[in-house]
Amino acid sequence: MAQIKGYDYGKATLEKSSVTMQDLALLKKTLLWSDDDDRYLRMAGEVLKDQVNDILDLWYGYVGGNEHLVYYFTKNGQPNSEYLSAVRARFGEWITDLCSRPYDQVWLNYQHEVAKRHHTTKKNKTDGVDTVPIVNFRYMVAFIYPITATIKSFLAKKGHSSQDVDGMHNAWFKAVTLTAVLWCFPYINKGEF
Repeated sequence: MAQIKGYDYGKATLEKSSVTMQDLALLKKTLLWSDDDDRYLRMAGEVLKDQVNDILDLWYGYVGGNEHLVYYFTKNGQPNSEYLSAVRARFGEWITDLCSRPYDQVWLNYQHEVAKRHHTTKKNKTDGVDTVPIVNFRYMVAFIYPITATIKSFLAKKGHSSQDVDGMHNAWFKAVTLTAVLWCFPYINKGEF
């Protein structure tokens, strides 16, 4: 695999997440996470691995077709194509990671890094760009739906039973929600997360 700029998963230089493994376990419990979800996520990873570019084409078409979303990649109203491209490559790895990585401290640390990259804490710094300084909180949560709703057709493309497609989709929904919650961490006042 070619090196993806800013894809720092597993690097010792990443700040340790303040979210503990116990916090993560309780979040998963709140999401009604089960062993079936782990199994279905791995299955989803196998189904999606050769569709990542098609998924990103759909999602990027959605973002690019909405001024209020592409805005987060702009300066003075002009999109930064290099920034869009760099984020796209990392977003593709996120799809794979979401389905195949163990949700351990290393995973938590990288989610914390990604969270900071959406917030004023670190937005633009990884790619050395000058665009708007934050992705507003409301879109961190609102993006759960389109990222979940649009994946089902991709999950259904490999001939799995409707029960398996529903299981993969349900597990994906939980994993996306979990990720979005973790990515909201920098937006919350200390002690309130």
